Amino acid sequence: MKAVRASLCLVSLAPFVSYAQEPLESETMDEPASHWSLGIAGVLRDSEYAGEGNRTLVVPSVSYEGEWFYWRGATLGYRLAKTDHFSVDGFIAARLDGIDADDFGVAELAERGIDRDLLEDRDHSADAGLSATWKGAAGEIELDARADITGTSEGYQIAVDYRYPFRIGRVTVKPGIGATMLSDDMANYYYGTLDEEVARGVVDYKPGRSTIPHIGVSVMVPFAERWLFIGNAQLRSLPDEIQDSPLVEQGADSVSLLFIGVSRRF
Repeated sequence: MKAVRASLCLVSLAPFVSYAQEPLESETMDEPASHWSLGIAGVLRDSEYAGEGNRTLVVPSVSYEGEWFYWRGATLGYRLAKTDHFSVDGFIAARLDGIDADDFGVAELAERGIDRDLLEDRDHSADAGLSATWKGAAGEIELDARADITGTSEGYQIAVDYRYPFRIGRVTVKPGIGATMLSDDMANYYYGTLDEEVARGVVDYKPGRSTIPHIGVSVMVPFAERWLFIGNAQLRSLPDEIQDSPLVEQGADSVSLLFIGVSRRF
């Protein structure tokens, strides 16, 4: 199950790194209106869940960027409106934040007062949403709102990101900062204890609405005509209400992610 979660985690990072795969307005590379990208990518993520540890995997990566339609790993999107500086997209995306109860550590949960045998799995789900992006001389601002359409958590999230791309020769660097707000239902499902677990004797914990700030940077290095190296690093700071969850590793106050990939455009 851990290997499966690692591969799903990599796919779920597609929205996080997708902007890194799009050329800047000043890009001089002769690109077709639509193109596929094929390559290989690796991810390293330290899990906040008690006893799950790090996840590392190397897998093939595939994406498609059309004038209006795109496919980025676990996300299918369509551009509803587009100008030189502003765009609005509608999308459906997998939410791969679930965890099998067996992937928790017995000893680590015991430190938090939880018997692993009393826990249920947290399932994966799918979201539908809208995103709006504004680009200008001062950088990029993206607003993303999505909601669970499978009835898994019955929640939603809203995220805002600011990025400032700049060039060093042919290398593009995009530092950024942002925050993601999880609704009560979504935070309670992934970081709280479920009613059926409480009925078995598990402590009743509901973090409620939670905001997770993050900072990150991506680096894009084109080489050999249509080849591109992509590197991304992100640090997410866990708020107190998530740190206090009995499902979270004792002392875990942040989650770090590292993505490295090489791809070729066709």
